[in-house]
Amino acid sequence: MAIFRQSLWPEDAAVLGSSFPAFDKVNGTSSPVPRLLYDAGTTETAFWRWWAVNYPGGDITVELVWYAVNATSGVVRWEVAMAAITPESDTQDAETDPLATAVTVDDTHLGTTSKRLMKATATLTGTSLDGVADGDHCVLKVARIGGNAADTMSNDAALIEVRLTYGS
Repeated sequence: MAIFRQSLWPEDAAVLGSSFPAFDKVNGTSSPVPRLLYDAGTTETAFWRWWAVNYPGGDITVELVWYAVNATSGVVRWEVAMAAITPESDTQDAETDPLATAVTVDDTHLGTTSKRLMKATATLTGTSLDGVADGDHCVLKVARIGGNAADTMSNDAALIEVRLTYGS
């Protein structure tokens, strides 16, 4: 069986309400870096729509590639959740489909350098998969729970990529 990986990019994110990460692009020395800036003191959320192409069943690994804008230590608490709808089968309203059980992950900045790439990994299993099937239309939520006591990095976390991996 093959392994499938999809990348979700900051510039493709959608937001809801008023508590969302700011989209930004910094011009690096050699290339531009699009990013979502998640605040330290509040919960901010972004959403991506994607298709479960060739999904064989089983867990979905969500990797959040991020860096601290100006910090060199601390922990960032991330939360991911998803929703899935099977076109022409599910009767769920696409505008009111609830998200499944959320998964949280705490990722520690490894220190020494701000803007050092970090990777937080969350695994969607069981009820957090929302009954996803091959070909489903899905929504993925990514939030930083900045107000949580476990989130100790007092600086913006810049999310530059979300990777979904499934299969074996």
